[in-house]
Amino acid sequence: MDPERQPFSPSIAILSRGDAAARRDTTPQNSRFVHVFEALAAVGIEARPAIYDETFAEEVREQLLAVDGVLVWVNPIQDGRNRAGLDALLRDVAARGVWVSAHPDVILKMGTKEVLYRTRPMGWGCDTALYQTAEAMRAELPTRLAAGPRVIKRNRGNGGQGVWKVERLPTAPLIRVLDATKDAPEELTLDDFLRRCAEYFENGSVIDQPFQPRLSEGVVRCYMAGDRCAGFGHHKVKALVDSPAARSEAGARLYTSNADPRFQRLRRLMEDEWTPQLTSLLDIARGDLPAIWDADFMLGPVQADGSDSYVLGEINVSSVYPYPDEAPAEIARRAADRLQLKL
Repeated sequence: MDPERQPFSPSIAILSRGDAAARRDTTPQNSRFVHVFEALAAVGIEARPAIYDETFAEEVREQLLAVDGVLVWVNPIQDGRNRAGLDALLRDVAARGVWVSAHPDVILKMGTKEVLYRTRPMGWGCDTALYQTAEAMRAELPTRLAAGPRVIKRNRGNGGQGVWKVERLPTAPLIRVLDATKDAPEELTLDDFLRRCAEYFENGSVIDQPFQPRLSEGVVRCYMAGDRCAGFGHHKVKALVDSPAARSEAGARLYTSNADPRFQRLRRLMEDEWTPQLTSLLDIARGDLPAIWDADFMLGPVQADGSDSYVLGEINVSSVYPYPDEAPAEIARRAADRLQLKL
């Protein structure tokens, strides 16, 4: 080894949103990402917290330009703010050689609801429509409602924001809508509902999927680190579930490792089939897959052999947290592999 050459000692910033006090006081030890900091240290990566807010964005930019990579945990919509300024900043530092995960361009490809439309031919797909305008939605939605309830989703959002179950009423010229963040449905005209959705078209599109009758049986979340499974989460949900009895069974998500025997078929599908198909369809290089992302699956129709089918409901990329206990080690391995390419 050349005695003049210094060993490669990579550094990473872990970026999340916060105020000036959080920027001043956050340490690896008191951060909610403490286990990620520990896992990165275990593979020889120095990690530093980077608290972001638009009011001190330039200070954050300088911090990111001084590291080799950045792992980002910021929601697309939070407290009335979006990621427009942050995404521009991340694109800039990435163009200067900093590895960014997830890169904003990758988020636009796989982390918006439009991915449900673009990947509808895949094994996780279903009869999915894409509306680019309110006029298209007004023209096409009634025909789809005639076949059964639908789920309307704004292109970018989190926490159930902009997600609705919509169904036609058999004896009235109204529709019944259930906001995913609310407990009770409402009855209103299609035009009234379209007015509620108008803002969704200001900077995006709207996705329309058939409602999955087995939703009350629960949602399986498959966590991925790059193209490898990092664990699972399973829970019964209240969102969009009408039955009071089924809603009463809803509970917290329970996390398990990637070895959970209940989900090995799903793991094989994700690692061997669906993730390669996803990257091919969306033109994403394998090395550009996020260090942590997840896919939410509802149970579809039971197949001829008695096994469950899975229907993709959402891919989360911007701010995947919390996650299984095993995920930080997978994130660290992913980061180490990616930073090794900078050698």
